Amino acid sequence: MHTDVTTVPDRDEPGAAALVAVCADGLVLLDADGRFRSLNPAALRLLGRPADELVGVRAPFVPGPVGPSGTRTVRWTGADGSARELRYRAAPDGTGGLAVWFSDVTDRLARQERLTAIVRAAAGVAEAGSLAGTLDAIAREIIGTAHIAAAQILAVDDPAADLQVLGMAGFGAAPDFVRRLRACREGGADIRFLEAHARGEAVVVPHRRAAIMADPAWEPLHEIMDRPDWDGFVAMPMVVRGTTVGVINAYYEPDEAPDPSSLAFLEAMAAHAAVAVDTARLVARSRSDARTAERRRLARDLHDSVVQQLFSIRMQVSALQGRLDRSDPDPTRVLGAATELSAMSADALDDLRLLVREMHPAAPRGGDLVEAVRTHASEVQSRTGLRVDVVAPVDPRLGPGVTDDLYRTVREALHNAVKHAGADTVRVRIERSDGDLVVEVADDGSGTRPADPPARVPGGLGLVSMRERAERWGGACSAGPRPDGGWTVRTVLPVSGLDEQET
Repeated sequence: MHTDVTTVPDRDEPGAAALVAVCADGLVLLDADGRFRSLNPAALRLLGRPADELVGVRAPFVPGPVGPSGTRTVRWTGADGSARELRYRAAPDGTGGLAVWFSDVTDRLARQERLTAIVRAAAGVAEAGSLAGTLDAIAREIIGTAHIAAAQILAVDDPAADLQVLGMAGFGAAPDFVRRLRACREGGADIRFLEAHARGEAVVVPHRRAAIMADPAWEPLHEIMDRPDWDGFVAMPMVVRGTTVGVINAYYEPDEAPDPSSLAFLEAMAAHAAVAVDTARLVARSRSDARTAERRRLARDLHDSVVQQLFSIRMQVSALQGRLDRSDPDPTRVLGAATELSAMSADALDDLRLLVREMHPAAPRGGDLVEAVRTHASEVQSRTGLRVDVVAPVDPRLGPGVTDDLYRTVREALHNAVKHAGADTVRVRIERSDGDLVVEVADDGSGTRPADPPARVPGGLGLVSMRERAERWGGACSAGPRPDGGWTVRTVLPVSGLDEQET
């Protein structure tokens, strides 16, 4: 029979055993060599061993420097093989040994580490420009926090098709993982994470490693799956807006069971990974929509300018041929028609060059919006004769995303002024006003006439594009005629946070 308290009578002071017995935390007395002399019931419970296995054994508690809280932390392995984190204080006991008070902080530290990992993962989703980089970081956070040996983040668009590995940690280099997994599926391997995807629920499989390594169907992946030291397996679905977009596979270290706390942590990380995947898809869709809208605009501009000009040139050529076919053509009329053809060809060529430049615009460098706008204004002025004044009392230093959107808004407004306004002068103004950044393009053209093309009226394709760019940064864009004549495009963005925002 094991006793709850073991003492050494010839060395203990009379009240020491009683103190040891009634202490709520773990309390032990160590001899001068750092060996266990006495342990209270709480200490035996926390250490997970009977007294006769501990008395006379060197303790893990040592005097020395402590942390900010006046405590130290040590890892202890119980009789069942589980590792525990013990936080303790040590003080001389008056007999040459030490009195040590300690408690089990394993769960508390695990919760703190998991919370930290979740916060880091959330920051990664918000900041990382690369989906693969974000999900690799989340996989590293998982294996560094929850006693998990390895982790994979897989996209599952179609369970019958090949899967996409978006993030991985703990396996080392495995560039051919997808090919090997396909071979396993073709060989009839039991792919348990597909259940998590189909059901939208976590799948927990104890001792999964032994089953995989013993199954010939998994042979193509044996070499990769044998690298980390793992035992149990969890597949956690990644769900966003009610749709499962992938799974996180977690491979637990031996003797580590996926308890409710660990599963809750995996669920939180899966939610962040799902948001990252969904955000990347939305961005890709937005870019595709933007490309489609740009093609439509270019098609409209080609039709409104070059196509109509070429049609006119063709008609003029036919008329000129008719005059030349006469027996006595009028030289004056022939010369006039040829001169008009030359002018129309030059206009068509200028329009084509403008469209080519718009397809490959010179992007602003280093967030310098004012410099980029001045350069483009100079090109427009030299090419068209339109006077373009740039007034910029401020030189905002912005992230590349917002700079590019504002620059393209100015280009669109200047393009409309050249094509549709019949203006002599355009003023571009960039300033701060009441906590906002204001970018205004105003021309002195005929913006009030009813026959304005769609690009110059509210709701037209050009303005829709400008509005979308402004709303992306929490701002607004408006356009309309001025009381004294002409047209104004005005973009207003909140200054707060613009310097840090990126696309």
